[in-house]
Parts: sequence; C-alpha cells; structure tokens
Amino acid sequence: MRGALGLYFRYISINVKSMMQYKVSFLLTTIGQFLVSFNVFLGIYFLFSRFSSVKGFTYSEVLLCFSIMLMEFSLAECYARGFDAFSGMVRKGEFDRIMVRPRNEILQVLGSKFELTRMGRMLQAIVMFIYGISVSSINWTPGKAITVVLMIISGTVLFTGIFLIYASLCFFTLEGLEFMNVLTDGAREYGKYPVGIYGKRMLQFCTFIVPYALVQYYPLLYLTGRVSNPLYIFIPLPAILFIVPCYALWRYGVRHYKSSGS
Repeated sequence: MRGALGLYFRYISINVKSMMQYKVSFLLTTIGQFLVSFNVFLGIYFLFSRFSSVKGFTYSEVLLCFSIMLMEFSLAECYARGFDAFSGMVRKGEFDRIMVRPRNEILQVLGSKFELTRMGRMLQAIVMFIYGISVSSINWTPGKAITVVLMIISGTVLFTGIFLIYASLCFFTLEGLEFMNVLTDGAREYGKYPVGIYGKRMLQFCTFIVPYALVQYYPLLYLTGRVSNPLYIFIPLPAILFIVPCYALWRYGVRHYKSSGS
C-alpha cells in the first residue's frame, strides 16, 4: 500500500512539473476554471435578487449547497481526470502497455493525468462556502461540521465512481459516451440547487440510483435545521458504497478488454 501511494504521488509530481513548464498557460487555465464557476454564481445571485427563496431554500442555503457540490466535483475531477480521458488511451492502444506492467491498472490510469488547474473551481467553491456561512443563520455545531466533511469525502468518491463508469464503458465502445456528462458536468450544474426541488421522481433517482441526494439534499436538511435527527450526520456515508458496483464494472471491462490494434 505504501509503495502504491508513493508511486501515485510520483505520478502527480511528474504531472505537476510538466504543467509548470508552461506557467502562463497553467495560470490562465486556472483563472478560466474559476470564472466559469463564477458565472454560475452570478446566475444564482441574479435569481435570488428577484425571488427570496426557491422551494423554501434561501440564497445562503443554496450557496452552501452549490459550493459543497462544486468542491466534491472539483476534487474528483482533479485526481480522477485519467478516467475522463480514458477513451483516448483505449482507442490508441495505450492500455495494452498498462496491462503488461506489474502495477494496478487503476493506479496507472489515475496517475496518467492530474488536473491541478481544476483548483480554480475549488477556489471558487471555497469562496462561495465561506460567503454562504457568513450570510447564513445556521447555528453551527461540531455535528454539522462533521456533516460537511462527510459530504465532501463521500461526494468525491461518488463522482470518482461515475468517472470510473465512464472509463469502463470505453472498453466496449472505444469512444467515450457523451450521455455520461449528464451525470458529471450535468450534476454539477443542477446540483447548485437542492435536488429535492426537481420533484419526487428526480429525488428518487438521486437517492437510489446515483445517490447525489445522500451527499447533497438530505445532509443539507440537517445543516439548515429542517431536520434534527443526528443520524443525518452520517447519511453521506452510504454513498461511498456506490464505488463498489463501479469497480465491479471496471473489472468486468478489464477481463473483456480487446486491443483496438492502433
């Protein structure tokens, strides 16, 4: 385990050094990522300048909701970018080289691409989170602080699982399936509001199929005082189990992998 972590951090070091060879490009890309998320923030701001609440959720509560969701997505996209770019690896036959190496395939794919520029989005999320806390009337307790930490950890694992599904499907299609963006970039966009506002069917999908609600909607109810049951502190944890079927699909894909011949 220690050797695997050491190798992964070595991969990260190589990726960061390569990005730092073009410092201006890195800086501009990071700023661009920040500004893209800032546009979404402006959309929320202008909406609430006209309406006082959305389905009972106030401006500050929506900011907390979106900032936490954006943190989860940004962290996952930062270190799991290799899965997002996996279709090119399969199409070019580069996965053949990974298969013959005496290291775990997932470790090598993760290490193939590390997007530090995604920290621009993370910075935007942190700014929104701090601002949301400052203007909210939430009575913060240790339990609520733990809830936020569990939301971020579990949400990051959840999005990593979705990226893993995307990569696994490439074993059978060679090309990435664009509809998967509905579950990644799409979730980042509609996740700026509590998923409960989209209706019963959407909430059921986001609870039992792809459990966004476990790392967003239900914990938010506890943070905002809409529910007082302390068990809601730990409700994000079951979302971590989503990675299990994602990993099973990956293993199935690896077993049935056939080189593209490129």
